[in-house]
Amino acid sequence: MGYHSSIYVFVFLPVCLAAYQLAPAKWRSKVLLAFSWIFFYMLSGKLIVYLLGTTVFTHCIGIWLTLIQSEESKELQGVDRKQKKIIKSKYQKQGRKVLLLGIFVLLGVLAYLKYYNFFVKNVTTLLGSVSLPLLTLQEKKMLMPIGISFYTLQAIGYMVDVYWGKVKAERELWRTALFLGFFPQIMEGPIARYTDVADTLYTDKPLEYKNICDGYVRIFWGLFKKKVVADRLATVVAAIFDHYTNYSGAIIVVGAISYAVQLYMEFSGCMDIVIGSGRVFGIHLPENFRQPFCAKNPSEFWRRWHITLGAWFKAYIFYPVSVSGAVKKWNQYGRKHVGKHVTRLVTSALALFPVWLANGVWHGARWSYIFYGMYYFVLIMLGMAVEPVRDKILGVCHINPETRWWRVIQIAKTWVIIFTGELFFRANGLKAGLHMFRSIFDQFSLNILTNGTLLKLGIGKADYVAIIIGCIVVGIVGSLKERGIPVLDRMGTLAVPVRWALYYALIFAVIILAAYGDGYQAIDLIYAGF
Repeated sequence: MGYHSSIYVFVFLPVCLAAYQLAPAKWRSKVLLAFSWIFFYMLSGKLIVYLLGTTVFTHCIGIWLTLIQSEESKELQGVDRKQKKIIKSKYQKQGRKVLLLGIFVLLGVLAYLKYYNFFVKNVTTLLGSVSLPLLTLQEKKMLMPIGISFYTLQAIGYMVDVYWGKVKAERELWRTALFLGFFPQIMEGPIARYTDVADTLYTDKPLEYKNICDGYVRIFWGLFKKKVVADRLATVVAAIFDHYTNYSGAIIVVGAISYAVQLYMEFSGCMDIVIGSGRVFGIHLPENFRQPFCAKNPSEFWRRWHITLGAWFKAYIFYPVSVSGAVKKWNQYGRKHVGKHVTRLVTSALALFPVWLANGVWHGARWSYIFYGMYYFVLIMLGMAVEPVRDKILGVCHINPETRWWRVIQIAKTWVIIFTGELFFRANGLKAGLHMFRSIFDQFSLNILTNGTLLKLGIGKADYVAIIIGCIVVGIVGSLKERGIPVLDRMGTLAVPVRWALYYALIFAVIILAAYGDGYQAIDLIYAGF
């Protein structure tokens, strides 16, 4: 039962809404928790034990850290400055040990479940024919809880924030459980920080008509992206990537573009459903997308794509590395000996490398994912390296980088980078990705786009029309949002007949234009597997 399923939209969510509204006010948050566990059990069965264990462990670590901080506060009362420094150092070490324990356990379990077989496979390949009994490893069948990567990062973020003193640890276990396991976000995020949701997650307010309307509009908007566009493109993508040796030239480009669009429509559509599901209860979840295809460079693209994952990496990897002792020493040395630009470049590289390595590894146990992370790391560093030269060239040529035509060129360049990256991301392994990339330049011809080859990829002319219409509609809405026009809020201000005409148009568009028939099947949510 994914978020895109009819059971979720028309059965599970309405039943949860009814139970929430009928429950006494003080029990409403607990109703959400109960339905969250039911939802998780329906997806992962007995693996709910992992979620429960993670919840209890995270809660205990948070309480432990808070107790250390309380003891520190008591001991600091009435002592001189010198003693305060000693006391703070002592308790900081204690807290750091507890935090590292929490991170090690959660990441250790995640690494074992998600990456053990990857490790075994590569060690076996590396050893080759060498027979060493002590190093004989066997792959295992792993049972993977749904959404494990998402709520593991959310749990680690919560513990770190408690350690930093940014939030107080929850004293009641059920509140921690709801934060980690709230059903709309547990499968694919967004990866919320405690401060993002605490204000609305536990309010226990009754349902409001406006929230329900706005929430369901957002849900159907997500279903439109998913079922009208993404599911159709999935057929094309599978035909090309699963049989990539049969294609070359422009068809590979079609495959790369199709996958990038499919991934965006599916993931952003899922986020629309998730955020809409929270909205019906009056709960505000953080946005995860902000018109990423309007980005002018790879850095900006990742500030607009999967925003909460990027924010997590920035807060818990980039920032700690950038203020570490080693980086500070380099900054002092670099400013004296190699200049500001080189110093800044190396500092950025030291902080960004673990971020992009983690980004690749987070997506899954495949070398192509690691390559994907390093791909963006290299491109971002190259962009920073040539920045002074680029600025000089623009100045000499009297080019204003803020002009529309220059922005269009930058966006087009970024599209090429994005589509190339997604080709490697989707390819069936790194070797397949390299083969597909090379084959783009083999007998490249645009004629293949009009000679009927596209109609042999599993979908017909009507499907391509539906995809084009869907992309145009999404593009128009995205353009309005990029200009600062809140489309959903504006719809709420329209006259009732007009507003409801648009609501029904969206609903019927999903019902009528969704991918049906013998050639289609419900496509699982892509990011649910990460």
